[in-house]
Amino acid sequence: MNPELFEALRRRIDQEIPGAIALRHKLHSMPDLSGSEGPTLELVLNALPGDLQARFVAGTGAVLRIGGPGKAIAIRAELDALPALEESELDWASKRPGIMHACGHDVHLAAVVALARAVHSTAGAAPMALVFQPREETYPSGAKDICATGILAEEDVRATVAAHVQPLLPGGTVACTPGAVNASSDEFVINIHGRGGHAAYPHIAADPVLALSHVVVSLQNIVSRNVDPMDSVVLTIATLQAGTAANVIPGTAAARGTVRTMSTPVRAEVLRRLAETVRLVAAAHGCSGEVTVTEGEPVLENDAHIVKATAPLLLALGMEVDSNLRSAGSDDFSYFSEKMPSLMMFVGTSGAGERLHSSTFVPHDSHVHDVAHALLAGYVGAARTLLPAHELPLVVAPTS
Repeated sequence: MNPELFEALRRRIDQEIPGAIALRHKLHSMPDLSGSEGPTLELVLNALPGDLQARFVAGTGAVLRIGGPGKAIAIRAELDALPALEESELDWASKRPGIMHACGHDVHLAAVVALARAVHSTAGAAPMALVFQPREETYPSGAKDICATGILAEEDVRATVAAHVQPLLPGGTVACTPGAVNASSDEFVINIHGRGGHAAYPHIAADPVLALSHVVVSLQNIVSRNVDPMDSVVLTIATLQAGTAANVIPGTAAARGTVRTMSTPVRAEVLRRLAETVRLVAAAHGCSGEVTVTEGEPVLENDAHIVKATAPLLLALGMEVDSNLRSAGSDDFSYFSEKMPSLMMFVGTSGAGERLHSSTFVPHDSHVHDVAHALLAGYVGAARTLLPAHELPLVVAPTS
């Protein structure tokens, strides 16, 4: 248990960064959409030490183990890109029109490869499981499918760690926040059934458009009047559909939206009130209404003990630590955090004007280094927290 081992890992990662950046350029130039990540996975596997054995999972994903038997810490990276047309002028911009790594997954993958190669070549490092996950950007969730296979239990994984680039933070800063850091996300469809008729005779119709209009307004009262002001909820109606002519009251009207919460009990209550509000408001207008919910990601919870162990390691690596960042965005890494102690960090990209999922979002190559260092700290922090002392060689000397 000596601090020299941690320093050796840091130095080894730094030696791997040039190769990781070259890999990042390949990944960025040849992105794959969710569910079709086979070529991306092949590039990543070819960049890893040849003696590692991949266990293929969830269609186009893989899990690989580094180190001997025993309890392990898993490191997750996402394989998929987005259906977006890249508008950068880089030499290594996407060569596949309409497909782009607009969420930084190419950076995450390259950083994980750098960390994996460092751990593989450093004697005494704690066992690690590499999780290369498909379908982070779409349903069905790749993380959920991996959890359902039981492969992490078979590999004796005791914690999962991940990092995500974040343009809301300055470069050199890593958010390492305890508790809920990403929201649950559920999609819903509202259908209102009325009685159609001529626009000149509304009294003999039951107008579903009017009913739906009142439903949309009333749903905002769930957030303002049914949820504790200290809890965070975002309820958005994004589409409205009804009618075909200006002088015809239609028989049906529909809406689609999402609801995001930062608490599992609040999530359940909001969904209950959503269905109740639609039903009762529709009935008040002589119509009927129902809601169909497509359940999405649960709340992403960071383990407070891993956070506490990781934050000083980030400082030891020269990073600034933000302990407050939370987002109503969602990430299916939450399926891992639902199963075991986990840590999701957010790595700043200094991006004034940058936006995740933007056609111009291309983090600088230097952020491969930042993400790799953040993952090293999380890996060590999780090992210090969850592995027995005799399996815990990774220790950093206290900083003065």
